[in-house]
Amino acid sequence: MQQFIRERDVVQYEELLSWNIETGNETEYELFYVEADREPYEEAIASVASIRWYRITEIDDESFYVYLCQETRPEDKTWREAYTTLDLVVLPPIIYDSDASFEMTLVGAGDDLRTLLETLPDDLEVTVDAIGEFDRRHKTIATDCTERQFEALQVAVETGYYDVPRNGTLADVAYELDCAEGTASHLLRQGEAAVIKRLTQRYRATSRCGG
Repeated sequence: MQQFIRERDVVQYEELLSWNIETGNETEYELFYVEADREPYEEAIASVASIRWYRITEIDDESFYVYLCQETRPEDKTWREAYTTLDLVVLPPIIYDSDASFEMTLVGAGDDLRTLLETLPDDLEVTVDAIGEFDRRHKTIATDCTERQFEALQVAVETGYYDVPRNGTLADVAYELDCAEGTASHLLRQGEAAVIKRLTQRYRATSRCGG
């Protein structure tokens, strides 16, 4: 499927939302969210020899879920063993772009993460976006916020700035942040932009289901 995604202009976005590997078996179950032209995508997935069966559930004209059962391939085992033997945890979703590149988050000890990077095959191109202390509160939506922007958003919520009708003012937010109103406004605008970008670009499946 990666070759199909890379060579055909069909898939715009794909997430591996969850998976389950049967203990002592060579079978796994996976749930994907896909934004693509369904007909050529389904033709491609039906031709994959390792896939035993699949089910497609349409969301709208441009997106759908794919639930499938497939045989575990040797390359999948090799990749998984690279991080499971190092006590690393993969946090879903795994995000695929239109070039079949994928983005994932790994959690574990720093030494294990460095060992993984050093032992990956040379033909696998890897880019590390960030390394640091894991904080799920920020990673879910506010990943692109700075600490100060995230603090401003928290204060705005606590002071009632985002209540409907509004119970807090920009002056209240600035007072709690100990900064000028212009600075508070700038922090909120930047934080809001980061959150909205995250929602629309990385959590489209969630927003569409909720809508």
